[in-house]
Amino acid sequence: MQPKRFIISGGGTGGHIFPAVAIANEIKRREPDADILFVGALGKMEMEKVPAAGYRIVGLKIAGIRRSFSLSNLLVPFRLLGALLKAKNILKNHKPQVVIGVGGYASSAVLYAASQMGIPTLIQEQNSHAGITNKILGKRARKICVAYEGMEKYFPAERILLTGNPVRSEIVGSTDAKKSGLLTFGLKEERFTLLVVGGSLGARSINKAIGESLKQLVDGGMQILWQTGKGNADQARQLAGPFGDSVKVYEFIQQMDQAYAVADLVVSRAGALAVSELCLVQKPAILVPFPFAAEDHQTSNARALSDKGAALLVPDSEASLKLAVAVLELRNDEPRRNSMSSAMASLAKPDATRHIVDEIFKLIPAS
Repeated sequence: MQPKRFIISGGGTGGHIFPAVAIANEIKRREPDADILFVGALGKMEMEKVPAAGYRIVGLKIAGIRRSFSLSNLLVPFRLLGALLKAKNILKNHKPQVVIGVGGYASSAVLYAASQMGIPTLIQEQNSHAGITNKILGKRARKICVAYEGMEKYFPAERILLTGNPVRSEIVGSTDAKKSGLLTFGLKEERFTLLVVGGSLGARSINKAIGESLKQLVDGGMQILWQTGKGNADQARQLAGPFGDSVKVYEFIQQMDQAYAVADLVVSRAGALAVSELCLVQKPAILVPFPFAAEDHQTSNARALSDKGAALLVPDSEASLKLAVAVLELRNDEPRRNSMSSAMASLAKPDATRHIVDEIFKLIPAS
C-alpha cells in the first residue's frame, strides 16, 4: 500500500506553526509512513521551526499587502501569481491526497491551487474572527475546523466543525511540570508567580508596562517569570537587576509546560494558540490583544474569554495605566482567580488535534 500523502501550508507566527506541527505529529502517530510536506513563506519563521520539528518544508516567495503605503505593495499581484504557479508545481510533484491550510500567506496560494486541481482541502481557522483569505478559501474547502462558536458568519455552516485548536502535546502532557518548573526557573514554591508572555516575537506594550511596574509588583509579594521576546531581553534584565531572584527574564521560554505549571496568573497577548493553551492549563489570565493583528482578531479572541469570565481584557493602549493595577487586584482576589480558572476549563478542547485529523482522514479519496 502506498503511503498517505499530505501537504500542510501556512505559518508566519507560532500561532500558525505550532498547530500545524501538532496536526502533522498526530498524522504520523497514526500513519508512521505518511509523507508530509510543509509549504511556507520564504523568510518567515516556519522555514526554521518546521525543519526543527523534523519535517520537510519548501518556501514560496509571497507576502501580504502592507497597511502603510509602500512601493512593495505594487509587487504583490506578481508575487501572488508566481506563488500560485509554484504551488501548482509542488502539488503536481507531491501529489497530496489532502491539503491542510493553517493560515498565513503561503496557505492562500496552496489551498487555492489545490481547489482548482480538485484536491480536497481542509482549513484550520484558529481565531474567532476569520481573515479575508480564509473567508474566500472557505467557499472552496471541504471542511473548516474552528475553535469558536458563531463562525457561520464567515463560512458555509454545513462545512464547519467546532474542534478547538491543536496545541503542543507537551503543554498538558507532564504530570510533574510544576516541580520541574520551579527548579528550571529558580522560583520559590511559596511565592505568588506571575507569568508574562508576549508571544514568540514579544509585545512592546506589555514589556513597557511590566518594566515600569516591577517594584510595585515585587512589593506586592510576587515573583515574575518574564518572556520578553526577541531583542528585548537585555533591557528587561537591566530593569530586573535590582530585584534579584524575584524577576526571571527570558527572551524565549522553551519549556512552556513548566512555565504554565508554576504560574498563578498569566499576562499574555490573545493569539489563538495562547488562548487555547490557557484554556487547557486552566490559568486565570489578563489578555492584552495586539491591536494591529489582521481584522483585530486578537481582541475578538480575548472577548470570547472575557465575556465568559475566564480572563480580563486590557486594551493595548491602556496597558501602562491599567495592567499592573489589574495584576495586583487579581493577586489579592483568590476566589475570582479560581472562578476564572473554572471558566477557562469549560472552554478547553483537549481533543482538538485528534478530531481535526479524523476529518483529514475522512477526506482522503477512496483508492
